[in-house]
Amino acid sequence: MRAKVLIIDDEEAIRSSLRMTFEYEGYECVLAANGPAALKMAEKEAPDLVFLDIKMPQMDGMEVLKRLKSIEGSPPVVILSGHGNIKTAVEATKLGAFDFIEKPPESDRILLVARNALSQKRLTDENRRLKLTFDDRYRMVGKSAELEKVWDAIRRAAPTTATVLIAGESGVGKELAARAIHRNSLRRDEAFVQVNCAAIPEDLIESELFGHEKGSFTGATEKQIGKFELAHKGTIFLDEVGDMSLKTQAKVLRVLQEGEVERIGSQKTINVDVRVIAATNKTLEEAIEEGEFREDLYFRLSVIPIRVPPLRERPEDVEPLVEHFASRFCEDNNFRRKPFTPDALEGLKRHPWRGNARELRNTVERLLIMVEDEEVRPEHLAEVLRRPVSGASASAEAASSLRGFKESAERAFLVQKLRENKWNISATAAAVGTPRSNLYKKLEQYGITQERDG
Repeated sequence: MRAKVLIIDDEEAIRSSLRMTFEYEGYECVLAANGPAALKMAEKEAPDLVFLDIKMPQMDGMEVLKRLKSIEGSPPVVILSGHGNIKTAVEATKLGAFDFIEKPPESDRILLVARNALSQKRLTDENRRLKLTFDDRYRMVGKSAELEKVWDAIRRAAPTTATVLIAGESGVGKELAARAIHRNSLRRDEAFVQVNCAAIPEDLIESELFGHEKGSFTGATEKQIGKFELAHKGTIFLDEVGDMSLKTQAKVLRVLQEGEVERIGSQKTINVDVRVIAATNKTLEEAIEEGEFREDLYFRLSVIPIRVPPLRERPEDVEPLVEHFASRFCEDNNFRRKPFTPDALEGLKRHPWRGNARELRNTVERLLIMVEDEEVRPEHLAEVLRRPVSGASASAEAASSLRGFKESAERAFLVQKLRENKWNISATAAAVGTPRSNLYKKLEQYGITQERDG
């Protein structure tokens, strides 16, 4: 992934010159002509490195530097100045500047400083990642760049009180991300209350969330404290929030807006201080269009959106996950370890893992139990892994070339995903990680239609 450089200078010639220098070397550049615009750009674009002019109208570079460095995980900042002096350099360094360069900047000097700053940033990011604390039972395991992005989002979100919306397929580890945010927040010593909105019947979910008074409805034989009250001063995790009824959504919105709940059967409001983290495996934008989810609640929940990618997009995580699941299972069950051969691990990496990490964990445990040999080899995988998608093996036998097999397999994969998403193009495109326009092209290329393949 290309490093992103934010260039802040009120002189267009300087911005243009630096942009040409960086883009020629393969960097991505974003530009700002003044301090206020730069701060907005930094928040929106999350640059890896900043080059900052000192003398600017509206807000000088020193003030911009102070504000940038006050942000957790801020990028390294290199100061540019045509009025350079030792005093300014010392002051900038005290405020956290990485280096100080006089104008007009020489391209060799600029690129050397950029490489050094980005190298330091990588080390800093790695140290910060290692400092993320997890409950051992809920550790997020992996080494992929995709998972690193999730960790970075967790680092940024955790110290705040902002609501977080975690999106991802079933089994990817949305609960682990939510627990990591709580564990690394200022509320870590308070309650973490989890509610699975999909598992509670619609007529009971309001009672679960907000509580009820004795006798408020048939079956209410005792007073019940709601989950929001139980999470006071802590965090509430609303899993599968897309399955809430519109009526319940309205009440959750009130909690977010007013910070108060009202038990069923009571006229008394109760103030609650709760951080809300929500998760969904649905495309809520589609649910909003279909009138199934409130747009105002969506915007309240998604102040910080985090996407946990499916396991098929991060095969590098399969091996460390196998090791983690095997170690935990053997430790919990006093079970003798069986190593997985390199070829077996390669076979596991190639599997599509439609059930994601949850399916992988179940598979590892099944292999450890069922395989009687001293190690797990490729031939053992066929006995426990799911069969390929219908038509995939047939296409392998029927294909006359590698390209033909790839196209047949891709067609079968797309048909499967379309069926899973009830032929909703937007939801399917999101599920397979491609733009809708590209999906339409594929449907035309392979002659896929709901009438023929539904």
